[in-house]
Amino acid sequence: MRRVWVFIISMLIIAWITVPITYTILSSFADLVDYYENVLPRRYTLRYYEEYLRLGVGEALVRSVLVGILTIILSMIIGLPAGYAIGRYVFRGRDSLKLAILFFKVIPIAIMAVPLAVLFIRVGLYDTLIGIALIHTAISLPFVVLTASSVFGSVPRDLEEAGYVFGMSGLQVMLRITLPLAAPGIAATALFAFLISWNEIVAAIILSSFNRTLPAAVMTPYVMGTGGELPDPYKFAATTIMVTPALIFMLYIRRYLIAMWGAAGVR
Repeated sequence: MRRVWVFIISMLIIAWITVPITYTILSSFADLVDYYENVLPRRYTLRYYEEYLRLGVGEALVRSVLVGILTIILSMIIGLPAGYAIGRYVFRGRDSLKLAILFFKVIPIAIMAVPLAVLFIRVGLYDTLIGIALIHTAISLPFVVLTASSVFGSVPRDLEEAGYVFGMSGLQVMLRITLPLAAPGIAATALFAFLISWNEIVAAIILSSFNRTLPAAVMTPYVMGTGGELPDPYKFAATTIMVTPALIFMLYIRRYLIAMWGAAGVR
């Protein structure tokens, strides 16, 4: 009887996840009239995707990938050393520092929109990929620092001390012991930094006019201005466009994360 309940609950969870996704994808191809007449569409069209492509979604997809990669690089360069220092060393005010870092995470980017736009225009970063990447880095840094501190804090100190006993320098211990053991956590942190950049829309809209990332591109004034309220199939198409590349990326990198976690466990 217990197995039956486990099976039923598992099926309900699977349905809870897959049914909305399936409905969203099917409805994104639905004919506009047919969508409002039938629960499941019977006539399909590529009209919504064609309009999004005409609005430059393809180029925006490439820009989102580039901005995401830049965000990973910058956030890792800045966040990993800070996370290592917080996670490895005990000093006065460490917990307060963590709370302060977390505080910056809860500040809405919209509050700083106008000052940031003025600043970026003055320094020549407005409507540039590096400018958007810098903002995305600032948004993802609290998460990267706090996560990296937990990752480095979980690396056994005994292994690092053993490296020093065998004559390794601090850099060698970091490269040969600490980083390999922390690699799965670092990879997961980089993945989430990419997803934060991928999903961010407010800064991408405010700080760009033409070189917009994918979320901003699917929310263009042209589409939003088609009769006021956006028709549902357009929304479903936008959702599918946004989710599909990120989902493919996560499924692709998942096997490498599992392999890295397994290798770290063996070490």
